[in-house]
Amino acid sequence: MKRTSRIYATSRRVALCVVVVLAATSASVAAADEAAGPFGVTAVVGASPASARVGALFGADKAGSLSGNHFCTASVVHSPQRDLIVTAAHCVDGVGEATGLVFVPGYRDGQAPYGVWKIGKRYLPDGWAHGQSEDSDVAFAVVAERDGKRVEDVTGSNRFAAGVATGATAVTVTGYPDSREVPVSCTNKPVPDSATQQRIDCPEFTGGTSGSPWVNGDHEVVGVLGGHEQGGSTPDVSYSVALGRESAELYKDATGD
Repeated sequence: MKRTSRIYATSRRVALCVVVVLAATSASVAAADEAAGPFGVTAVVGASPASARVGALFGADKAGSLSGNHFCTASVVHSPQRDLIVTAAHCVDGVGEATGLVFVPGYRDGQAPYGVWKIGKRYLPDGWAHGQSEDSDVAFAVVAERDGKRVEDVTGSNRFAAGVATGATAVTVTGYPDSREVPVSCTNKPVPDSATQQRIDCPEFTGGTSGSPWVNGDHEVVGVLGGHEQGGSTPDVSYSVALGRESAELYKDATGD
């Protein structure tokens, strides 16, 4: 399970606490369109327009004290209202019901360069809402306006793409390990794990990386870290639901299409 468990524990979930300190590396990460570069290497992500679309989730009660308090990852996806993020269902189901949740895109070293955004309505698939099926571990959430602006206008977005064949291209996975205050990224080719799950070999994706987007070279989110074992029980292999009809219908619900 790759959601940070020390912040939000529920009786329904067994937390996996993994703390791994990444070795510093200057290795460049290959582009998801299979440009030259090493696959399967995890490195710190620099601040960029692409990384601004990915952020960390916090309890709203931690909005004034961000450092060390993030517990999952989410990312901005394009929507008509320009206010939508995608993450893993287990990151937002029943979490923050008392205090609420906030999304901090581009979070880095305790700072919120693009602001702190309140999360509103959450959309969960029926398969998750009625049994927490690991094949339905994806969710969307609406982000409230901030200073008259919508989150996508500030950070940009990737497109949500259901139905893309697993392994059609390499993808880049970007997320926030709970042991770090900066995002990390890894590029590799995912492979099918079953008819409903896909997996990717990327080292050191520990607790906190649940909800990380899998983005291909066309700037499409084709996976969301979660699914089997709520993302995986080891830091070196991660999973995602194979985004199909249920995910496509959920996106339509969330966007009102």
